[in-house]
Amino acid sequence: MSDQHDPAPYDALLLLSFGGPEGPDDVVPFLENVTRGRGIPKERLKEVGQHYFLFGGVSPINDQNRALLDALRKDFEQAGLDLPVYWGNRNWAPYLTDTLREMITDGRRHIAVLTTSAYASYSGCRQYRENLADALAALEAEGLPLPRVDKLRHYFNHPGFVEPMVEGVLASLAELDPAVRDRAHLAFTTHSIPDSAADTSGPVTEHGEGGAYVRQHLDVARVIVDAVREETGVDHPWKLVYQSRSGAPHIPWLEPDICDHLEELHGAGVPAAVMVPIGFVSDHMEVLYDLDTEATAKAAELGLPVRRSATVGADPRFAAAVRELVLERAARERGSTAKRCALGALGPSHDLCPIGCCPARAERPAAAGADSPYA
Repeated sequence: MSDQHDPAPYDALLLLSFGGPEGPDDVVPFLENVTRGRGIPKERLKEVGQHYFLFGGVSPINDQNRALLDALRKDFEQAGLDLPVYWGNRNWAPYLTDTLREMITDGRRHIAVLTTSAYASYSGCRQYRENLADALAALEAEGLPLPRVDKLRHYFNHPGFVEPMVEGVLASLAELDPAVRDRAHLAFTTHSIPDSAADTSGPVTEHGEGGAYVRQHLDVARVIVDAVREETGVDHPWKLVYQSRSGAPHIPWLEPDICDHLEELHGAGVPAAVMVPIGFVSDHMEVLYDLDTEATAKAAELGLPVRRSATVGADPRFAAAVRELVLERAARERGSTAKRCALGALGPSHDLCPIGCCPARAERPAAAGADSPYA
């Protein structure tokens, strides 16, 4: 095997995701997993679960992860990369601990981990590292030999993640009436998080004023706007906005909300808009409900023509990007140089989360970082 296609020291890839219910009976137990320790009454969880019940109690995220698994395995095979791919979730089956146990039983001892979150934040990075530490502690208590786990770097600005989104924006613009197309506004959306979590996202040197979370999204948005301008000759106005807020009203979260933003656009006489969900890897519930249902209904109420561009999902370019991320990290682990692809101004992210990166709400062990208790 050539050095460029050698995954060593890795002997497996773990796709680590959020998880979601796969039927009406799963909804409340799933939400109990998501909110465990917060003391939220079951009746309130049933209210929150109405979003899922609108779609038959099924979150699309699990099927989307299955499609990504298939795409990864197909890409790896075509590229001659002999690396098995497994899948584990934070909040629903297949659970992370069960998947890691299976991997240990299969003899996997050095695992690369890809999370379905492209950006730096507590919930999108550090919490997954805490989940890994919890699972390793449970397996250690069972007397199993622990594998080493390495989380792959943030891929928000990798060409294989960004280029499909550019294509999605162009396709959405093409669907608009030519009379309004060139004046359409681009509303880049991502999950709102508490201001305090945003301000402390990323390494300590990047804390403050939205931290790495906001800076990374803004950088991707600029790359997409520039690419759209290059393709169409039109410089579309744009803004980074937020969706899916779930916190207490008295706690400041990132704003403006997408629905409020659509009202502002309408009031300013903007003739059309494209919602661009750059913060999401696939069309899971936050996209299907908050954008395709709620925000689209708000736009219809306002009489504002809108389109929603596609997420990356299982695009072959994204699968190829994951392969590149695995191989670049493998080369660096072997002490070799490796090309690290990145678009925009920020450059490739760190391989190893430093101490103080996306700090926890409460002190908890986290694997796959400089502060990991597991070598």
